[in-house]
Amino acid sequence: MKVGIVGLGLMGGSLGLALQKTKIVSTVSGWDLSEAHKNEALELGLVHEIADISTMKQNCDIVVLAIPVEAIIATLKNDLFDAPSNLTIIDFGSTKRAILDAVPDSIRGNFVAAHPMAGTEYSGPKAAFSSLYDGATVIFCDPELTTDRHAMRAVELFSHIGMKIVFMSAAEHDHHTAIISHLPHAISFSLASGVLQQEERRHIVALGGPTFSGMIRVAKSSPVMWSDIFKQNEDELISAIDMFSDELARLKGLVASKDWQGVGEFMRKARKIREIL
Repeated sequence: MKVGIVGLGLMGGSLGLALQKTKIVSTVSGWDLSEAHKNEALELGLVHEIADISTMKQNCDIVVLAIPVEAIIATLKNDLFDAPSNLTIIDFGSTKRAILDAVPDSIRGNFVAAHPMAGTEYSGPKAAFSSLYDGATVIFCDPELTTDRHAMRAVELFSHIGMKIVFMSAAEHDHHTAIISHLPHAISFSLASGVLQQEERRHIVALGGPTFSGMIRVAKSSPVMWSDIFKQNEDELISAIDMFSDELARLKGLVASKDWQGVGEFMRKARKIREIL
């Protein structure tokens, strides 16, 4: 197979490296709006060649969109609406309902709505590494709306780079990821913002141990990417933030009332997450 990757940052670049280790892909083509990213991708061997989307439509079996979610919608509408029926189009966006609502009818059967639950706080081609997807879960949304040919091709690709596949609806995806993925990013960004307003750099450096570093890690993520995600999953994110705010207010109330037994019980219940992760 020949695969084209639009977006040569962490996700797209890592996919290019992973695909080159498989026996099912002969050529990996790449495209990025950034000239620097295109040059770096070639220098780092993330892709075999640079090709624009028009060329990919004609020469590739699969095109993967590893770009911010708003850019995915624009690309589907402006560049891929007339894709040939034999081209499988896969998006790697972190939201799904808004993207699926925007897919042109002409390519809905070609389209695979996927979300790899993988990533780091780093971005750009230099952040890419070949094992990013190995053992990670990929969510395939509303597979019944994708024709069998394209669904099977996507499943084959996911399997060969070591991903575990979970199927669910786009609505379920956006609800669950708002709580499990998007909310932690919102908390991390908020914590970083508050700390920067309250603490001097020297104190952050001196006192920022493993707990703080772990909590703050994803606040280093791309604001462009995450503001788009928050925009597309606004309602679910607000509900998730409300849930967290209620829990934090409950803990605050226990501390304010000096109910240390209640604080301990609150923590013991929360600690049951250890049985899952």
